[in-house]
Amino acid sequence: MDTAPEESSKEGSLGDRATTAPPSDASWLDAMLRSSVLRHKHFRNVWIASIVSNIGNWMEMMGVQMTVAKATGSLTSLGYFAAAQLAPILVLGLLGGIVSDRVNRRRLLVFTQMLLMIVALGLTILSYTGGEHLNQLVPEKVPGGEHRGLIAGMFLLSLVQGIVMAFNIPAWQVLTPRLVPRDELTRAITLNGIQFNLARVIGPALAGYALHLWGPTPVFALNSVTFLAIVIAVWFTPDAPAPANPPTHPWTQITQAFGFIFNNRGPLAVFIAMVLMSFLAAPLIRMLPLVVIDVLGVSEEASDGVTGMLMSMLGVGAVAAGIGMRFVPSWYPKHHFIPLALFGAGASITFFSMTTTMPLAIASMILVGVFWILGFNPVWAAMQHLVPDSMRGRVLSVANVAAFGANALGNIAAGWIGDALSKVLGSRAVGTSFAEGSLSILLTIAGLIMIFYRVPEIDGLTPEHPEYKPRRSLIAGVLATAHRPRTGDPTTLAK
Repeated sequence: MDTAPEESSKEGSLGDRATTAPPSDASWLDAMLRSSVLRHKHFRNVWIASIVSNIGNWMEMMGVQMTVAKATGSLTSLGYFAAAQLAPILVLGLLGGIVSDRVNRRRLLVFTQMLLMIVALGLTILSYTGGEHLNQLVPEKVPGGEHRGLIAGMFLLSLVQGIVMAFNIPAWQVLTPRLVPRDELTRAITLNGIQFNLARVIGPALAGYALHLWGPTPVFALNSVTFLAIVIAVWFTPDAPAPANPPTHPWTQITQAFGFIFNNRGPLAVFIAMVLMSFLAAPLIRMLPLVVIDVLGVSEEASDGVTGMLMSMLGVGAVAAGIGMRFVPSWYPKHHFIPLALFGAGASITFFSMTTTMPLAIASMILVGVFWILGFNPVWAAMQHLVPDSMRGRVLSVANVAAFGANALGNIAAGWIGDALSKVLGSRAVGTSFAEGSLSILLTIAGLIMIFYRVPEIDGLTPEHPEYKPRRSLIAGVLATAHRPRTGDPTTLAK
């Protein structure tokens, strides 16, 4: 499965690998820390700072979504806002990957995080002023009515944020592999997923409460401050100069990245799974405010808290699943696990789209969260394992361009379907539910197909390998019986 030696395997140079067993009288917390990937100091510092920063990010996203949903009442508008953030990544993502493979990665990450903090400050100022001074510059046909200046200003800031993210994301994705050893990379990525979803539990809940009491401006201001945590943590990580690449033309580098993905069955299968999850599952997040108002029948006054609570429930399910992943047997292969996760994500979102009562909505959203992290994290971890470090920025940028582009298109498609059906059927509730469920049903079908037509190359297996046995059977796809150990030794758990 290893394709090339990586800088991340040189853990000794970081000086924080635990090389001795914990003392016999150590507390259980100390013992757990020493056995965890969090024992690596720099990874631990970034992980903690990321929780703080992501709580702020989730609060900001809640504030923007609720503002747009209340001002426009349009699924299409929510879709366009998502596209404003994601479209620049589609256009500039490949350039961002090339840059991350040619410059100091630590400095690039710090610089882009500071730019994102400036954008967050701009959003705070815009919210405080209400955008009324922009109304005369914005055509009346722009959604939002008397708030159209605010909506247009938020849209432009979202666009700027997307441009910065096109360079931030490649720099961020090459951070973790240089802070932990290669054999702990999957655990580190899973732990990152846990902290991201832990922030999803806290951030939307806090945002819902704050929005109800004080409005969006304090929420945006708090997010601006949280960027300092990640800037400081990243600045004190080991330096990360650009890899020693031969001086090739940028277009040649892009071609190499595309060739790596599309000429290898393993990376290609992982790439397809990324695109499917982004296009068919991710729109749920952007549509949630209008699901709460239109489908669950919550008043606009109470919608902030309910939307935040449901977003938190998704995070609860994701955190629980992330913790539970350590109990997945180490022999259970990724090329079985990923299709099952896609199937589960599609089925759980479809179930949520059919709920009309709050108890069912809460239960189904927790279930969505379980498959959310199982559908996204193992896919990206698999690609991190398959790609050599010298190409990491470029290859992951190609994946980012496709995933974020698919996300943007999925949000626009869901918004268009929902608004169009609402007009035809005369019911916003039915239109919103169908827009959400139509995409997730396709994801369920895609996951089922991938269970039958598995790709062992995801785990680095070749046709010559004794465990390369892609039997076209649903039972074999779920149980992975061809890979189950038969030596009589007890099953080991995934590290």
